[in-house]
Amino acid sequence: MININLTCQSNHWPARLKKVDLLINKIITFHKDLSFSKNIIYNCNIILTDNKLITKMNSQFRKKKISTDVLTFVSEINFKKKEKHKICDIFLSAEMINKDAKKNKITFYDHLAHLIVHSFLHINGFMHCKIKDFKKMKDMEIKILKKIGIENPYLLH
Repeated sequence: MININLTCQSNHWPARLKKVDLLINKIITFHKDLSFSKNIIYNCNIILTDNKLITKMNSQFRKKKISTDVLTFVSEINFKKKEKHKICDIFLSAEMINKDAKKNKITFYDHLAHLIVHSFLHINGFMHCKIKDFKKMKDMEIKILKKIGIENPYLLH
């Protein structure tokens, strides 16, 4: 089960909320490709924010005093012996997403979709610290994005 809670904490997002919600729901339909487990209850909080908050979070939790487009945090909790939960917080900065989308000549929503897919893969244990792990995660992102009609974002860089 995947529960999505969308929270807006910036004036950069309200006009985009409907499209963001539709995009998230479209991406979630590929839950198997994203490696969501049917044996885990996911509570995903997607926090739509700005550079100020995401820079503060990045500094506090990653010791990087710069803005970023997305931060993903995951906690696993076992309430009962057989019931496993993942609490997931995904912070997205509209300003950085917009800046990166313009730089890469793609739409805001295509870049946002890529970041959401990327975060969902992180939630399910995918990392990109090692080259082989990066390649595996990148290939999964490309495959999922293609299914929702978005071109390979890695060809744009």
